[in-house]
Amino acid sequence: MGLPGHANKSEWIRSALDRYEAELTRYAQRLTGDAETARDVVQETFLRLCREESERVEGHLAEWLFTVCRNHAFDLRRKERRMTTIADTAFHDREAHEPSPAAVAEDRDAAGRILHLLEHLPENQQEVIRLKFQNGLSYREISGITGLSVTNVGFLLHTGLKTLRRKMTPAQA
Repeated sequence: MGLPGHANKSEWIRSALDRYEAELTRYAQRLTGDAETARDVVQETFLRLCREESERVEGHLAEWLFTVCRNHAFDLRRKERRMTTIADTAFHDREAHEPSPAAVAEDRDAAGRILHLLEHLPENQQEVIRLKFQNGLSYREISGITGLSVTNVGFLLHTGLKTLRRKMTPAQA
């Protein structure tokens, strides 16, 4: 089912931009290690979407956007030979309604610890965990983005989360 006419495609692009730009930017920043490069990657992703026929991505827009974003980020990373890791800013980009300063401090400490531990997991585990929990993507969508089988996505998520839980739990005496 196509989107006849320019106005409908413009609305469709605008809607996709509103829905996915922030998530794609955080994802691209994580992959590239640089906020400016991430914005360029996301801009190129949406330019590709403008050139794409809507019928080809209907029904799997998120998967298509994340795949294009990922591929472009990896292309740039290879081209620039940059393999840097950055501190994750995803949790600082959104305002939250905070119940109390103590609870917020405790949550930030836990989130910071999790993010620190996450950075020590293998890259493929980091990526699937971030796609699942920061972007809310399904195993199938993650599979389509990364090129891994759905089973492998599940295995990487399970293994990564198990490792994080083990490292977060205080050692028993």
